[in-house]
Amino acid sequence: MLSFRKRLALAHVSAIVVVMAVAAFGSYLVFSRNVHRELDAALLALAETEMGMLLSAGEGDTVIVHEAPPGPGAPSFVRLDRLVQIVDADGRVLARSSNLGEAQLPIPLALRERLAAGETVFETLDGYGEEPTRMVSVPVPGRSSLLAVQVAGSLDDVNRTVAMASALFLILGCALLLALGAAGALITRRAFGAIDDVVRQAHRIGDANLGERLPHPGTKDEIGRLVDTLNDMLARIEQGMEAQRRFTADASHELRSPLSRLRTELELALRRPREPAAYVETLHSSLEEVESLTLLVEELLVLARLDAGQERDVAETVSLNQLVEEASRRLEPLARERRLTLSLEPAPPVAARVARGAASLALANLLDNALKFSPAGTTVRVGLRADADANEAVISVADSGPGIRGDEMPHLFERFYRGATARSDEKTPGLGLGLALSQAVVHAHGGRIEAANESGGGARFEMRLPLAR
Repeated sequence: MLSFRKRLALAHVSAIVVVMAVAAFGSYLVFSRNVHRELDAALLALAETEMGMLLSAGEGDTVIVHEAPPGPGAPSFVRLDRLVQIVDADGRVLARSSNLGEAQLPIPLALRERLAAGETVFETLDGYGEEPTRMVSVPVPGRSSLLAVQVAGSLDDVNRTVAMASALFLILGCALLLALGAAGALITRRAFGAIDDVVRQAHRIGDANLGERLPHPGTKDEIGRLVDTLNDMLARIEQGMEAQRRFTADASHELRSPLSRLRTELELALRRPREPAAYVETLHSSLEEVESLTLLVEELLVLARLDAGQERDVAETVSLNQLVEEASRRLEPLARERRLTLSLEPAPPVAARVARGAASLALANLLDNALKFSPAGTTVRVGLRADADANEAVISVADSGPGIRGDEMPHLFERFYRGATARSDEKTPGLGLGLALSQAVVHAHGGRIEAANESGGGARFEMRLPLAR
């Protein structure tokens, strides 16, 4: 199996050969036709000259071929290779050039008939004389006793010129083919050399050295853009691997903490006999740790399924007004327990194309997050509107809590990330997965969650979903 480089070189050379063959053949035809046409024009000019001299002479004058007179004059090359003869209507030769000797040019019956019809006839004589011959026969008008003037010339010079031109075309074609082939090979070698460098470096990059990048050729051509694209892809893979490592480390830490507490409580309970009430208290505490572990495992499982594209329900047209009312009703007891008020702002009917369960889960997490960080005696405001320009339905949840610090905003939706306020307050429950899970669920259904600080204090979260028409 030929390599791609060899196939490319073969295709390049084949294309050059085909183009050059077509161009050479076309040039040969044009050149050959022009050379033969020039010979025909010279023969015809001489025949018309003889015919003009015949027409200028009287009817009784002797018919002769006008040749250069012999003598001591300067040598002349006029008509040295031309055979001239004048024939009558019966095909008899009335006059001929001296270089014809006793021979005569052919004048068959078919040719005489065409001449009698006033046609000028060009033909190539095969087997006449020692050289290939081209002849023109021109009818003489207005002379009853004369039929035509015939002039013949050798094709040897023409054929030799065409042959020399063909050899020249062949030599130039071969030289051009070699030059273009060498240039193509050089360009291909340079291009594939850069690709080979990229391939070698790509083979060396693995999990341990994802921070390395492919060598850039220093140009902005196709190879340069390919290397830029591959380096961008490596950067995304590195970020994904780093996020995966952080996720694994955080998950291990979050799992280890409740397991350690659970083991410690069980070991203390088994260290010596206790009253039944102490065992019941230990079991209740262990049950809380198990419930925390169960919630953590379920959220991790949902995130894993979302990452694999498996946790996506079928979208439907959902009334967000009803969804907001149901979520608020479920969290109303928790709000009263924390001495908070859930306020639903009036809104016209709004519907979205989303899975009901996914939207309900995300909204519940946003409301729960707002209730966690709102001071007692404040209000959590829930709004609903349709953004027709963006073709989105918007659910907003605003609280009166401490808000979001500027350095925390970029990390808000990262998994296991908890802000400074949540970390400092041990009474604030949570694993740092609620916002990340909500964002992932909403993203899976074509939406997004945005966070910002309110001008008067507190945080505001907006869940944007595809608007149903």
